[in-house]
Parts: sequence; C-alpha cells; structure tokens
Amino acid sequence: MPADTRPIAIALMGPTASGKTALALDWAERFGGEIVSVDSALVYKRLDIGSAKPTLAEQARVPHHLIDLREPWQPYSAAEFAQDARRAVDDILTRGRLPILAGGTGLYFHALLRGLSPMPEADARVRAQLEAEAQRHGWTALHAELAGIDPEAAARIHATDAQRIQRALEVFRLSGRTISDWRREPPPPRLPVRVLRLILAPADRATLHERIARRFDLMLADGFLDEVRALRAIPQLRDHPAPLDLPALRAVGYRQAWEHLEGDTEAAEFRDRGVYATRQLAKRQLTWLRGELDALWFDPLVQRDALEAVLSAFMRPPGGPAGR
Repeated sequence: MPADTRPIAIALMGPTASGKTALALDWAERFGGEIVSVDSALVYKRLDIGSAKPTLAEQARVPHHLIDLREPWQPYSAAEFAQDARRAVDDILTRGRLPILAGGTGLYFHALLRGLSPMPEADARVRAQLEAEAQRHGWTALHAELAGIDPEAAARIHATDAQRIQRALEVFRLSGRTISDWRREPPPPRLPVRVLRLILAPADRATLHERIARRFDLMLADGFLDEVRALRAIPQLRDHPAPLDLPALRAVGYRQAWEHLEGDTEAAEFRDRGVYATRQLAKRQLTWLRGELDALWFDPLVQRDALEAVLSAFMRPPGGPAGR
C-alpha cells in the first residue's frame, strides 16, 4: 500500500475541563504548531472568563485561530466555522506548520472533518421574522409548527432549543425543503489532510467533576460575574427582547450568571447551577465523542506517556526516524 503523503493535523477533542488547552499549547510550542479553536463559545468577543478562552499571554505564546470572530449578538453557524477553519488550516500548512484542532464542540468538528450537507445560508430577514413570531407565540409554538412540516427534525430538536428550531424553519422557508431532506444530500469533500483524532477524557467521572467545579470557582475568583455585568450593559444585549436565546449567552455558565444578576438566584445556588450545567455539557460531549469510532481515547492524567508515543508514531515520516 502506498504511503499516505497528505499533510497532517492533530484533533484534540474532549469534554470541558479535560486539559485540551494546556496540551495543545505544549504540543504547538514543541512541534511548530498553530491552534485552531473548535469551540462555539470562543468565537464570541467579550466572552473570555466564562468560556475559558486562552489568555492573551497564551495567545502570544502560540498563534490561535477562530477566536473573537463575532460580537455576542451576531450569528455564527457551523457551516461558517467549517469554511473559516478550512482557510485557517490551509494557511497554517502553507507556512509549513502543524495545525492543532482543539476544542469540545462536536458539531464544529463534524462540519470541518466530515462536512455538512449543503443547505441555504442564514438569512437575517427570515431570522428576524421567526424571532418576532417567537416573541408573540413562544418557541414551543414554533416547534409545533416544525413538527407539522418536518416531524423527523421536530423529534430530534427539543422544544426549548430556539437556535435549532429557528434554523430548521428558516431552511424550510427559504428553500421549500425540510432540513431533514437537506441533510440527506451528500456532504462536500472532506478536509484533505491526515488527521490524528485524540480524545482526552479522565477515566474517573468524579475526577472530571472535581476539575469542572474547581475551574468554575476559579472563574468566579477571576471576575466572571463582572464580565457578565459588562455584557448586560451593552445596548445590543440590554435591549434585546430575548437575550438568553442568543447562542452566545447559551454558553454554559452565562445563562446561569445572567439569571443570577437578574435576582433569580442566590450566590450559592448560582454557583451550584453553573457547575451542574457544566457537568451536563461534559456529559453531552462524551455522548457525542463515543460516536467518534476512529478516535483514540486517553486519560491525560495517567496516560501521558502513551499519548506521546502515539503522537511520535503519527508524526514520523514514512520510512524515517521519529520527529517531524
């Protein structure tokens, strides 16, 4: 069998608080890499502490891509991410460097590595119409409308998932075809690189839960609530009819902080809700990751040597010594 001569990239996947950022920085510095963020919260400006965004010092150590692309009130789709990420990967390879894809947003990884079926792009006019209808009748009513049009999508999308309800109805109104029908179309060509898919996940779920709680407490100590106070003062968010329906503010922790600052919860309850929501996010991420059958799982806390061995073997040129 001929050697695979495609350029290489590394995908570091895993649940939140599993150590992806630290390992991506380490490997990027050691192997001449640049980091492509695969995280739906990091695309938003002003969401820094609560999203665990790499600090300015960390971003100065290693070039980062796909961070701070949109304001919190602006839309950004998985299809847009795939296009932007492909360009970033191409640019990194052109410079002779190693792309390291790091994050925990499964849909973004799927869009980039496997491709999304083609469908109409977002339309601001139709989205505004749907938001106005939701304000009058509620997203549950729009979910019922979707059930009449596309029962398959309605069964897959929760009645409170405003973003996905809106997208499914938007696609139908723009094209006259259901989103389920569009998804059966063949996807575009895959990313033309050889990717080492690695999943970082502590084997002990209690260990992951402890890391999540510790990180959330550190965020609070670093001024997370002040960050959300600043968001609440921005006119585009302060005057938005339903700010918590915006994708940016559905990022884990932000909804809970916003509601706390509205006076809905006491400090201790807010903290517990934030930790619980983050644990639930990690659970959903792990469920998605189990479907990545071509990925290798490692506990980064106890299997670092095995992880390094797999990396070394992957980066070894065909017939050559270890190393890049």
